[in-house]
Amino acid sequence: MEATTKTSSALARRSRRRLERRKSVQLMTLAVPGIIWFLVFCYFPMVGAVIAFKDYKPKQGIWGSEWVGLENFKFLFSSNDAGRLVFNTIFYNFLSIFLVALVSVIIAILMDLVDKRIYLKTYQTMLFLPRFVSWVVVGYMSVILFHYEYGLMNQIIRAMGGKSISWFLEPKYWRYILPAFSVWKTMGYTSLIYYGTIMGIDTQIFESAEIDGATTFGKIWHITLPLLKSTIIIMSLMSVGSIMRADFGLFYYVPNNSGALYAVTDVLDTYIYRALRGAGDMASSAAASFFQSVVGLIMVVTCNAIVKKIDDESSLF
Repeated sequence: MEATTKTSSALARRSRRRLERRKSVQLMTLAVPGIIWFLVFCYFPMVGAVIAFKDYKPKQGIWGSEWVGLENFKFLFSSNDAGRLVFNTIFYNFLSIFLVALVSVIIAILMDLVDKRIYLKTYQTMLFLPRFVSWVVVGYMSVILFHYEYGLMNQIIRAMGGKSISWFLEPKYWRYILPAFSVWKTMGYTSLIYYGTIMGIDTQIFESAEIDGATTFGKIWHITLPLLKSTIIIMSLMSVGSIMRADFGLFYYVPNNSGALYAVTDVLDTYIYRALRGAGDMASSAAASFFQSVVGLIMVVTCNAIVKKIDDESSLF
């Protein structure tokens, strides 16, 4: 009997292992297209990072070009505008991370409070639509809004008895306009992520809170927001990795590349683009991109370490 029992147990274990292997193979097969995409577009191109340390000549190729060490990085730091560019890039990115998270969480909570689900799909579509609009199109929209003579904003101001504003010549307004466009274009996508997290919360928790007399605001404050914390932190940590990379379309097309606005709209990406558009210096461009990536990596690792010390379960890794 004991031998029969042991044999049956061994067969059961082998059967379970076979089933687990089969499931693993299926999952790995589903992951193959994603793995290939990351290898082709993210990891293989990293070999080209050596261009940042070479005097790159197309005829000589990447490996035939001469090594110049950190010479290409002088392009970034020798400019008198370097401090302003770095400040603008970091300022707008941090502001965007904060505002997008704040607005997206509010929208996700409001969507969860919608009683008639038939309207929810309409709201989701309206919020998600801006993500598919090209920055070039948004640039034309900004002209329609802020044109001195025909712009919608100036028409409203004149109708109220005011004077037209030269929006594309007045830097002081763009500290507010650019973050507004960024939030408008991004909030739909991130709000759906937060909404999905809210939908995954056990409804029994809310029901228990209602029995205890919790109000709608009380349930949001004591249940929804605490359970959203990990998702908010993870999304923010992933955004911090691009802290030195500005959204080129936002800062180039929306202000219409107006020279009068460079003080508040010029960031590393737009400066590098304009500086290298004529010279075509790929080595200096690669050095700038390498610098942005290294700073982003340091920021992610540092912020994740801080989060891990405070709350281990909310850290990214």
